[in-house]
Amino acid sequence: MLTILGKLPSINVRKVLWTCRLLDRPFVLEPWGAGERDPNVPEFLALNPNGQVPVLRDGDAVLWESNTICRYLAHDTHLLPLDPLQRARVEQWMDWQATELNTAWRPAFMALMRGSTKFSPDDVAAGTRDWNAKMALLDAQLARTGAFVTGDAFSLADVVLGVSVHRWRSTPIARIPLPAVDDYMQRLSHQPGFDEYCGAGTP
Repeated sequence: MLTILGKLPSINVRKVLWTCRLLDRPFVLEPWGAGERDPNVPEFLALNPNGQVPVLRDGDAVLWESNTICRYLAHDTHLLPLDPLQRARVEQWMDWQATELNTAWRPAFMALMRGSTKFSPDDVAAGTRDWNAKMALLDAQLARTGAFVTGDAFSLADVVLGVSVHRWRSTPIARIPLPAVDDYMQRLSHQPGFDEYCGAGTP
């Protein structure tokens, strides 16, 4: 049985939980993070010195960093291609989600949805523009493939991007129209676990 330390409102926890659901991997979610158990305690820091969720415990094995956990869980499954180039393309979009897209959404989301006072109105406006620009890149890619982010096959890249698109659509910002993204989310809605981890009402 897998143990995942984290909380459902975390986008990085949800991508791990959704991966488990897609792979029919049973797990226990142990509540950690803001509003739950404080991760900045020796017990948690011994597992992840960054003090961040999620953390995966698989027997004696411990992993942190959400996309790394997802890759570990999806190894030798349909979510990660065996062909090196095809796998690299999946991981390319996963890395883009973690480095480019996550960086773009942080000011607007943290200010508007989490009540952070760290970001000024100018920061939020600039962040909103950047977030929309990154989402437009994704829209263009989806328009090219006409299906999922790397082509015809649903992959781990779509898991991590799906939760990110949900966050963009759920945050009260001025969003630009992205028809390919809208169609994409409709396709994703047929995947097991979508409603639970990426659908309407998901935190």
